[in-house]
Amino acid sequence: MSTLVDIRPARRSAEELQALAERGAIELRSRAADEASPAEVVAWVAENFAVAQTAVACSMADAALPHLVAQSLPGVDVLFLETGYHFAETTFTRNEVATALDVRIVDVKPEQTVREQDAEFGAELFARDPGLCCARRKVEPLQRALGGYELWFTGVRREEGPTRADTPLIVWDERNGLVKVNPVASWSFDDLIDYATVHEVPVNPLVANGYPSIGCAPCTKAVAPGEDPRSGRWAGLSKTECGLHL
Repeated sequence: MSTLVDIRPARRSAEELQALAERGAIELRSRAADEASPAEVVAWVAENFAVAQTAVACSMADAALPHLVAQSLPGVDVLFLETGYHFAETTFTRNEVATALDVRIVDVKPEQTVREQDAEFGAELFARDPGLCCARRKVEPLQRALGGYELWFTGVRREEGPTRADTPLIVWDERNGLVKVNPVASWSFDDLIDYATVHEVPVNPLVANGYPSIGCAPCTKAVAPGEDPRSGRWAGLSKTECGLHL
């Protein structure tokens, strides 16, 4: 397992990075029509950022995004949020990605174990206050991890739901203080699976069993064909996002 302790080039200022994000949005024509392809987006990042200053956030639903990024940025860090609540299939996929791709898996952990969180807040916080649980086990750990990078890639896609419909290819992430890149924003779920099939990259076995969007086991259910792909996340609650992409 890799750690977050690493030697990296000096980080550029927030002003420089924000300017780069703005230039990238123009150069990549970041809008719904006539925009750069995912591979072109990653190539632009490789021209402007060192691999040691970039990271890929991956839920391990599939390894399409890490594979895509590694084509131009071999050895890139892939951040896996080890919440303590994952499906066994997700952990299995994480281990497959670590051995199959030219990437470095970095397990990002909360400050408390599940047992420690239960002792402080009571058992099954996810059922009583899912927002707080996500904040403690996902949002805060990722924000802490991203502090050492200039740019992060995400697999957010516009078709996933209304909250993601306007996702740009590249943007300045004010909350986390770095550049955020969404190279597969225009892809459909079928595009994702087609890429994974053609390039023979790992896909979480749950995907084939009705789980197009995979999070923590207690808060993720299978969805019926044709349903909103994220309807299985926090089913029955008004919550639709964990908070990572707000």
